[in-house]
Amino acid sequence: MKILLVGNGGREHAIAWKLLKDDPSVELFCAPGNAGTAAIARNLQIDASDIPALLAWARENAPDFTVVGPEAPLCAGLVDAFEAAGFPTFGPVRAAARMEGSKAFAKEIMAAAQVPTAEAVVVRDEAAAREAVARLGVPVVLKADGLAAGKGVMVCMDAAQVEAALRDLFSENKFGAAASEVLVEQYLDGEEASILAFVDGKTVVPLASAQDHKRLLDGDKGPNTGGMGAYSPAPAVTPDMLAVVQSQILRPVVEELSRRGIAYKGVLYAGLMLTKSGPKVLEFNCRFGDPETQAILPRLASPLLPALRACRDGVLDASLVSWDPRPAVCVVMVSGGYPGKYPKGVVVEGLDEAAAQPDAVVFHAGTARRGGLVVTDGGRVFGVTALGADVRSAVAAAYRTVVKIKFDGASYRSDIAWRAL
Repeated sequence: MKILLVGNGGREHAIAWKLLKDDPSVELFCAPGNAGTAAIARNLQIDASDIPALLAWARENAPDFTVVGPEAPLCAGLVDAFEAAGFPTFGPVRAAARMEGSKAFAKEIMAAAQVPTAEAVVVRDEAAAREAVARLGVPVVLKADGLAAGKGVMVCMDAAQVEAALRDLFSENKFGAAASEVLVEQYLDGEEASILAFVDGKTVVPLASAQDHKRLLDGDKGPNTGGMGAYSPAPAVTPDMLAVVQSQILRPVVEELSRRGIAYKGVLYAGLMLTKSGPKVLEFNCRFGDPETQAILPRLASPLLPALRACRDGVLDASLVSWDPRPAVCVVMVSGGYPGKYPKGVVVEGLDEAAAQPDAVVFHAGTARRGGLVVTDGGRVFGVTALGADVRSAVAAAYRTVVKIKFDGASYRSDIAWRAL
């Protein structure tokens, strides 16, 4: 079995690790991959968004199956191009990936499907944004409509933060075309949770719940990031609540898309706020979440590939998915300066010692190999995941591993899974 895995982050290393753990005979290629995937698969010097180059490689090498990790190539139509060329591929087609590629489109679908979410106003200029803020009140949330690498959402708790967000979105145009439309959204209070589900166009099978830590600093302070850690399961997501999410959020969205002629196949990720009046959708993503995937996949007791293929083939069944009852905790290590400017090429030490820790695995995110050394190559550098008999022991095992890894400027939160504890 020859598999092409597109992407180069912690999510992709976790997927690669799981595929090869399930079946070491798999011939795995990662485009472009990172230093972690290089140790277990063959990296290709092809950017994840270079659809013509990926298609040319596929025509020459004939992969049996392709798995697309990041949102950008999904929103650009990579799955459409591969399927049209006869290469079976896991992930939503471009029209379905708009659930992440356009927050305004996602709101339209939710409204039509009567899915609970925050009230939002779509605006195109600063004056209209100010009017919407005045109507909704502060605190308020401002979101770039398009893809912004997880950094286009600004939770504004006071007037000063509103001004900073308006400056970023309009005066300084920090998000470019992604902010040609902006959502001004009602602030929701509660506990966040992430529910990912496998979808085959009609059947929806939720994965184990997870909770992400978006803010940079302990105590959920500091700027929003792509994710500083995650744990699974999230105790706030009870079996009853999961049933509500499936029946009132995930399934209605898939059905509404189907009514519009769009078959959603792949992973549908609902970022939720668990409010006093029930779960409400903050956002949808069209792929495995990161770092949630690094906490969820180590708990997946069943093999991954059959579920991925069943999604693509339209034959998904809940019997394909089973779970290790032990909780998992993922701590993300980042470069100094993240989520702002940060250096690259910083030498990493201690990876062998970290790899020797029991019940833990180190997923590479922003890393590369240079001259036999592993160096930093991104803002989020590693996701260190550990399983434990309970959350406390999983946390302890993860941090025991984190302290083995050293690079100049390294930082991480020390309170991952604090809500569960």
